[in-house]
Amino acid sequence: MKPITKLESVTHFNEERGQETLHPLVTLLDQTQSNPIRVHRFLSDLYIVFFKHEKCADIIYGRSPYDYQEESLLFIAPGQLAGFEEDGTVIQPNGWALAFHPDLIRGTNLGKTMRDYHFFSYDIREALHVSTREKQILLDCFGKIRDELAHPTDKHSRKLIVSNIELLLNYCERFYDRQFISRAYVNKDVLNKFEELIDNYFITDQRLAGFPTVAYCAEQLHLSPKYFGDLIKKETGQSAQEYIQNKVIAIAKERIFDTSKSIKEIAYEMGFKYPQHFTRMFKQHAGQSPQDFRSLN
Repeated sequence: MKPITKLESVTHFNEERGQETLHPLVTLLDQTQSNPIRVHRFLSDLYIVFFKHEKCADIIYGRSPYDYQEESLLFIAPGQLAGFEEDGTVIQPNGWALAFHPDLIRGTNLGKTMRDYHFFSYDIREALHVSTREKQILLDCFGKIRDELAHPTDKHSRKLIVSNIELLLNYCERFYDRQFISRAYVNKDVLNKFEELIDNYFITDQRLAGFPTVAYCAEQLHLSPKYFGDLIKKETGQSAQEYIQNKVIAIAKERIFDTSKSIKEIAYEMGFKYPQHFTRMFKQHAGQSPQDFRSLN
């Protein structure tokens, strides 16, 4: 396997594509003007937003291949591995590419809220697909960023560039909310599988591994933890962790009615290493201890 390239700077990003660097910390490229590039994998030090207009080669994100759909956006954060499977292929990039170094937003409002844009942690399979109207809004945002980059640098440049990037990301957040709604039937299927996963967890030896985590559930459902968490929040109004805990308490309540088993035995069955931890969590959610719940019911 060929070594992974490290993408360290905006200049490096531009040079790969044969385009001019207008600002050392940020670039916006019309990819139709880029040189053809040889496919490779890279570890990014930059935030990157790819907006693809046409279907292209299978991109690798982490360890998973993804076949781009038309009119889709992919978000890459510093420290993430992305790129194409290395097979000697040369491709012509299309669409738009926004790349910026974390130093651009350091100390700004966007820098403080960047972690709130969870889609930078979504899996490639959870890319954003946009409508014709949404596409035009995004192109307008790209246009404002490009105009500002072409403007002679002055004391307002950084503030205006960053604010327009923030506007773009806010629109992407809105469009992701729409995508969650428009895929409600898919989300319901995920919820059903999630319920089934938790139910099965406590009737198999898997429970011996301890309390089910959000990361474990997301992995089993082939979703990234952030996307899974956002999906559950939008569908149920609860965080994924709260949903898991409430589901566990519901299962525990059913088992507490089995008076042939002690509370301690039920705690161990539910994957708790220490029964007192089970009692504490049960009381937090049910308002009474497991023993009191059993007595009153």
